Amino acid sequence: MSNPSLLILAGDGIGPEVMTEVKKVIDWYGANRDMTFDVSEDLVGGAAYDVHGVPLTDKTMAKAQEVDAVLLGACGAPKYDDLDFSVKPERGLLRLRKEMDLFANLRPAQCFDALADFSSLKAEVVGGLDIMIVRELTSGVYFGEPRGIHEEGNERVGVNTQRYTESEIARVARSAFELARKRSNKVCSMEKANVMESGILWRDVVTEIHTAEYADVELSHMYADNGAMQLVRAPKQFDVIVTDNLFGDILSDCAAMLTGSLGMLPSASLGLPMANGRPKAMYEPVHGSAPDITGQGKANPIACILSFAMALRYSFDQGDEATRLEDAIEAVLADGLRTADLMGPEDGSPITTGEMGDAIVAKLTTTL
Repeated sequence: MSNPSLLILAGDGIGPEVMTEVKKVIDWYGANRDMTFDVSEDLVGGAAYDVHGVPLTDKTMAKAQEVDAVLLGACGAPKYDDLDFSVKPERGLLRLRKEMDLFANLRPAQCFDALADFSSLKAEVVGGLDIMIVRELTSGVYFGEPRGIHEEGNERVGVNTQRYTESEIARVARSAFELARKRSNKVCSMEKANVMESGILWRDVVTEIHTAEYADVELSHMYADNGAMQLVRAPKQFDVIVTDNLFGDILSDCAAMLTGSLGMLPSASLGLPMANGRPKAMYEPVHGSAPDITGQGKANPIACILSFAMALRYSFDQGDEATRLEDAIEAVLADGLRTADLMGPEDGSPITTGEMGDAIVAKLTTTL
């Protein structure tokens, strides 16, 4: 059998820096766990625009469709702010999600014990936190038509359309219920059925799928604005949250900060199974390109490394190895090693991006 294939799209800003540390981990698995990956690399975002004049070439898009998983770093930088919307770096990311049909975005929010005091919330509120937000990723207001800015009378009007079909809601609901069965067996569906017709349909379809196929899973419903409040008030009441594209974007960023830093949060975007049974998949850290610290060795690579751990779990059925990697990261943090984003002004000296990657690889070695 051929080795599993990975396409690395490091992208812009700190993307290449954090991806360098991921490649150290990939190399470690090849050398120590008999898990060799066929790795190729290409350009996305501003890096692709600089070379090709577009944020993602057709050739790179075709590669992404062929591999077992895509690992992406980050897209965007201030120097591209004045580009036409159609060629902004972020359009490359959106094209990958849309054309690969990556409809289920998995955003875990896990608070490592060593970082509980670093959260802006009390340690007892976030300690042991482990929730998963499943965000619908390829429809809703970000993709609905009509959209745009036009003249109406003597003023401009901006239009975006929130649109969902039953099938789009049903497939992401199934993803959430399947995940819940492997966790604590609870799903909370969030929408705005009190003011939006799309929210009414969302609630109806999720309920129908639950009744027909997943009655063993506990299901609750919550308005998304209340959900944001509850994430801050008592986040550990949740296990799996399923929601639409817009609310998922907002709620997952809210949940991310419960853990203390965006530098700690990975994500997976999954689609339907390919011929080999593996899902179409892209894995990326939640943080952006962080142009203010690019090239300074300050970036936290943990979110990107945890994204690879998610690839091990969801694309390659290597849950034990994913746990090994997550445990190694927790052990490094328990040793007191921190990048700058995980430290206060009186917490001592941070380690560099490369030093964090090296420490994680060294801790992996101690588990052999």
